[in-house]
Amino acid sequence: MLSLLNKKKKSLVDHKGLWLLALPALVITIVIQYMPLPGLIIAFKNFNYGLGMWKSSWSGFSNFAYLFNSGIAARITFNTIRWNLTFIVLTHSVAMMVALMLNDVSRRVVKFYQTVYFFPFFLSWVIAAYLGVALFSGDKGILNSILELFGRERIIWYGHPEPWKIILPLAHLWKQFGYASVIYYTALIALDPQLFEAADIEGASKLQKAFKISIPQLKPLVIILIMMDIGRIFRSDFGLFYQFTKHSEALLPVTDVIDTFVYRSLINLGDPGMAAAAGLYQSVVALVLVLLSNKLVTKFDRESRVF
Repeated sequence: MLSLLNKKKKSLVDHKGLWLLALPALVITIVIQYMPLPGLIIAFKNFNYGLGMWKSSWSGFSNFAYLFNSGIAARITFNTIRWNLTFIVLTHSVAMMVALMLNDVSRRVVKFYQTVYFFPFFLSWVIAAYLGVALFSGDKGILNSILELFGRERIIWYGHPEPWKIILPLAHLWKQFGYASVIYYTALIALDPQLFEAADIEGASKLQKAFKISIPQLKPLVIILIMMDIGRIFRSDFGLFYQFTKHSEALLPVTDVIDTFVYRSLINLGDPGMAAAAGLYQSVVALVLVLLSNKLVTKFDRESRVF
């Protein structure tokens, strides 16, 4: 027992430099992620700002009862899952196709294209939303100006939720697919070139090499990336939904997700108890999804196991 403790102590001393590097991230994680956890008790209280978190009266599960009985939970859950599944499928499909196409062009061209489509990833959703307003504004929007030019009537984009079923996925794709594409491309150029040389000898076309070599070789990476995204299915990109749809409440039936509902409950409605209840519901389901996705992935590829 003593020898084991000595070995562990020696290991800590030998790697103290690495531990020091990890220390800031550990401190930030504890402060930001774990220290606020006691605040979840607000979900079970009639929160009063004057009394504070601990002295406010208990409400039991009344916040959760209202959340589920009113149909709000069903609506925001459906919207959250629908949007995030759409984003996952669309982003990974386009990112992989772009990576496969870039794999057959010169490195100089690749650098140019990567700069072009990776740039939106660094833009904030605030800037992207202003671009959206410039496009979809009812009075001076670019799209409405084009429609008028061709003798068409203006469209009140922020008054109809249906167009946003296409606009939001395209906005998310424009901003996010560059990141995934770079990952796929990096994995592609690391593949064994002998596989492609053998395929060339056999007279395989580019399409055959993509489906018979590239995509099967990327399978472990695809599984891991999708697994990570599945774990985030219940956590939407708040900036996208809030910044793009804050201009109109008419869009809420389609665009209101769990994250925006938590924000509106706290900031707009002044109901911390409801916000905490929705946030706790989101966290519990997200944790279950992470565990389930990991279990499912290990059935197909044990190398992808993270727990």
